[in-house]
Amino acid sequence: MLIERAAVKGHQEKLSGTQDITLVLDRLQDPGNLGTIIRTADWFGVRHIVCSRDTVSCFNPKVVQSTMGSLFRVAVDYCDLRQWLSSCGKPIYGAVLDGDDIRKSEITPSAAIVIGNESRGISPELQPLLTNRLLIPNIGGSCESLNAAVATGIILSRFTL
Repeated sequence: MLIERAAVKGHQEKLSGTQDITLVLDRLQDPGNLGTIIRTADWFGVRHIVCSRDTVSCFNPKVVQSTMGSLFRVAVDYCDLRQWLSSCGKPIYGAVLDGDDIRKSEITPSAAIVIGNESRGISPELQPLLTNRLLIPNIGGSCESLNAAVATGIILSRFTL
C-alpha cells in the first residue's frame, strides 16, 4: 500500500487552515513531543509548522506514530529559523520564563509562535526576533517548567478559543 502526503510548495506560502498561525519549533529533540505538537496543531486548525534544521525529523517512526495521522494534514518544513522569522511578516510570540502573563497578553489572530528546546528554551540568536514574550504562569509554584507539547497546547488554546 502506498501512502502519499500532500505536497508542500514552500514554507512562505500560506496554507489552508482555520487560523493564520505558524508554529515555529526551535531545536526540539524528543520525537514524542514533536508528534504530539503536530497532532495538537491539527486539533486547533494550525496547518503549518516550521522547524529548525536540528529539530527531530517528522518522519522519525515515533513522531509518525504519535501524530495519529495528523502528519498528513499539517505541513512540516525545516529551514533556517532566523531567516524565516526575519521575513515572516507576522508578530512573533515566544514561550519564555521571563515573559508577560499569557492570560493578560494581547493576542493577534495572525502570528508565528516559537516553542524552544525542551531543556534550553528558545535559542539566544532567536530571542531578539520575538515581538511578544509569553509566560504560562506557574500556578502551583512547584515545577520548574512545562513539557514543550503541553505548553504548545496551552498557547494554541489561548490563540484559537
